[in-house]
Amino acid sequence: MIRTQIYLPKELYQNLNLTAKKESKTRAQVIREALIEGLRKKRGNAAEALLELASLGKKFKLKGPKDLSQNIDKYLYENE
Repeated sequence: MIRTQIYLPKELYQNLNLTAKKESKTRAQVIREALIEGLRKKRGNAAEALLELASLGKKFKLKGPKDLSQNIDKYLYENE
C-alpha cells in the first residue's frame, strides 16, 4: 500500500470516527471503502453507459438499421 495524507474538516473527521467505531473498523478502512465506492459511482461502467444510451433511444423512439449486426463495418467505416 501507498501512504498518503489528507486534510479533513473537523465535522468530516468526527463523522469518520463515529462510522469507524460503529462498524468496528479502522479509520483507514472506512476511508478506503468510501473512496472505492465514490470512485466507482463517478466512473460508472460500460454496461451502465450502454443501458443509459438504450433508454435514451427508447425515450426518443430512435431506431437503427435492421441489418446493423451484419453490416457493422459498413456503417462504421464507409462514407455516406
